[in-house]
Amino acid sequence: MPVYWDEGQMRVDGAIPSVLAIGDSWFWYPFPGGSLVSQLGKLTDPKGHVTLAKGMNGAEAYDYVHGKYQQSVQQALRLYGSSLSAVLISGGGNDFAGFNDLRPLLKANCSSESASKDCFRGGDGGLKDFLDRVDESYRTLIGRIYTRTSMECKILMHSYDYAIPDGRGVFGAAGWLKPALVDAAVPTELHSPCMEFLIDSFHRMLERIAALDPDHLIVVDSRGVLRKSDWANELHPTGKGFERIAKEAWKPVLEQLGFA
Repeated sequence: MPVYWDEGQMRVDGAIPSVLAIGDSWFWYPFPGGSLVSQLGKLTDPKGHVTLAKGMNGAEAYDYVHGKYQQSVQQALRLYGSSLSAVLISGGGNDFAGFNDLRPLLKANCSSESASKDCFRGGDGGLKDFLDRVDESYRTLIGRIYTRTSMECKILMHSYDYAIPDGRGVFGAAGWLKPALVDAAVPTELHSPCMEFLIDSFHRMLERIAALDPDHLIVVDSRGVLRKSDWANELHPTGKGFERIAKEAWKPVLEQLGFA
């Protein structure tokens, strides 16, 4: 399974990437069972593809174009862009995951709300502003990919899945989602619907981007794939969960494109 998270080792092995995976913890998840990229590597390996991963756990979409991973991503595109058949992007989840990210998107007091969409703020600093910022990061990254790759290169984005805000973090730590919902007094029965509304809004944002160039931009819709037992915590699937996402959501797309 030629997936490299260590570029130095890739060079030692004399490998050249044909797939660049720019991503967050869904591509870098370090726990047993691996990440989504681990599973995608199993699908693309038989076609002779070598994948190089860039980014890191906790990465936000902004980080790929203006933040801590900007130089790393740009260098990879400069060095390997001409050899790439596909670029995979996983970003946006960490932009709203965490109390300081999610809480500002919610109204001050949602206790009287009866619909998930009504729990989110409009106007300055609200959900639309948030999605506009992520949208801008994606468009900037895609533009840089365009300038370094061939016309045959495909760019695949994905919409995660409906996170369950049950308060589970890693190693007993508090989760990333439930604390913000509780602080905003979101009724318990709206906790999961709020996450579904947020993920659906994010997915529609990706679809609007992909519609500009459907020959090269593809959105992998992985919403609703995972079972409750497939989640390791609020944000990450188990190894089996990542495998399910890869096989049920990504594999048909990769096969259609000739990558699997």
